Amino acid sequence: MGSIFYGWDIGLIGGILSLPSFQQYFGVDKMSASAQANLNGNIVSILQAGCFFGALSTGLISGRYGRKNPLLISGLIYIIGSVIQTVSGMGSSQAAALRVLYFSRFLGGFGVGMATALIPSYVSECTPKAIRGRCTGLIQVANNIGMMLSFWVNYGSSLNVPFGQMQWRMPFAVQIVPGILFMLFLFPQPESPRWLAEQKRYGEAAKSLAYVARTSIDDEAVVSTLDEIKADLSGKQETPILKQFRMMGESRIMALRSFIPSLVMLFQQWTGTNAINYFSPQIFAGLGITGTDSGLFATGVYGIVKVVAVTTTVIFAVEGVGRKKCLFIGGLGQGFMMLWIGGYSAIHPQSTIVPASYVSIVAVYLYAVFYCIGWGPVPWIVAGEVAPNHVRTAAMSLAISVNWLFSFTITRITPVMLENITYGTFLLFGFCCIVMSAWAYFLLPETKGYALEDIRFLFERDLVVRSLEDAPAGRIFLGGRRATPVEDLRKAVHDGAGATSRSFDEKFEKVEGVRIEDLS
Repeated sequence: MGSIFYGWDIGLIGGILSLPSFQQYFGVDKMSASAQANLNGNIVSILQAGCFFGALSTGLISGRYGRKNPLLISGLIYIIGSVIQTVSGMGSSQAAALRVLYFSRFLGGFGVGMATALIPSYVSECTPKAIRGRCTGLIQVANNIGMMLSFWVNYGSSLNVPFGQMQWRMPFAVQIVPGILFMLFLFPQPESPRWLAEQKRYGEAAKSLAYVARTSIDDEAVVSTLDEIKADLSGKQETPILKQFRMMGESRIMALRSFIPSLVMLFQQWTGTNAINYFSPQIFAGLGITGTDSGLFATGVYGIVKVVAVTTTVIFAVEGVGRKKCLFIGGLGQGFMMLWIGGYSAIHPQSTIVPASYVSIVAVYLYAVFYCIGWGPVPWIVAGEVAPNHVRTAAMSLAISVNWLFSFTITRITPVMLENITYGTFLLFGFCCIVMSAWAYFLLPETKGYALEDIRFLFERDLVVRSLEDAPAGRIFLGGRRATPVEDLRKAVHDGAGATSRSFDEKFEKVEGVRIEDLS
């Protein structure tokens, strides 16, 4: 539900900005094209600014107060922001109404940012490894459901609500509903077992693990998982957030694992997906679909395509095909679709319909499919898995802050780019998609099927070799080279390092240059 209201906020505003009633109320219809682009960018991006600070704040509070209580607070802040957005401008001047709208979107964004920073950690820490990727991927499914619903609420409002204030206030009001449901559904959920273990509340941690697995606290799997968590957190309990940030740079491997969540979140924004999410009516108009109702209808169909595609991916591909291949295939597909749209827009800048217009409209929908195969759901999964357990709070807080910072950047500059460089906007995003596909191919190992406590071994040695082993046809680049199996690395830690509680990084630094076979 938290991801639904996240998606709702993303999808809502683009349709509202296209409503003539909203444009008239705030005087947008009397502005020049460049002034409209600037105002639209401000209204959209102020939400991302709030999200950035909300995500950043979670690092300070979730380490101390857990995951559940800050999530409840995020829902409350979101609801308050949504209520103020709904009533903005009532009994005030146009200038005052715009200031209230800015404030309320920033406030609502603060709550959304908190939720988006906490939800991936909460889900990945509560679910068994066999279904962890699927469950974390449901975050993106819910996100797209919220987005789709907001698209159709905008379309319904345009079609059925008479011209006037209620036409644009109604979509703002409806977004309060997922916020209320989020809080109601969250109350009976357990606290994160890993956070409880950090606080040495092992009995409660066992109850949380048993609850999500629908078994007893004496179950062998529960006991074993709790023992693994204890061992992983040995000597690291109750680490303050500022110390976590310092620990992220303790070693090269630790820094790499802490950096990857931020990198995949940055990449997700540079796919250009939010440019389409927020400004899809304008984009469809540029491809020949004219009229407010037609543009909102096409946007609604776009939302349905995304929901179907991401749900299919999460059910069948994330655990079956794997994280790495999904990112690689999805990124290539997105890149080619964006390059096609950019090339079409360069050759045919008019909004008249020609045969290639239909191909370009299909390309937008295929772009959504490829996004949902890879860079939509999978970055959330990879970020939650790769971040080291004992600094996950800091790493995820930083990663989601990066996500929102660049979401702010993209949404702020997109209307200006569409106005000034037109087709170059799509070419830029297409090139970025190709770059991030190459990164996933050569530098990201597959994390599917590994316990959170074992993922560190994927990055200890032979990172590029292991990444190419997991890549489609990647072994042709390796010749006879192969990465050391994770089972051997784990055995080396347990057998070769004695009963100490030092981290693997420390152990490995002591024996740098010695073959892993010699250790065991």
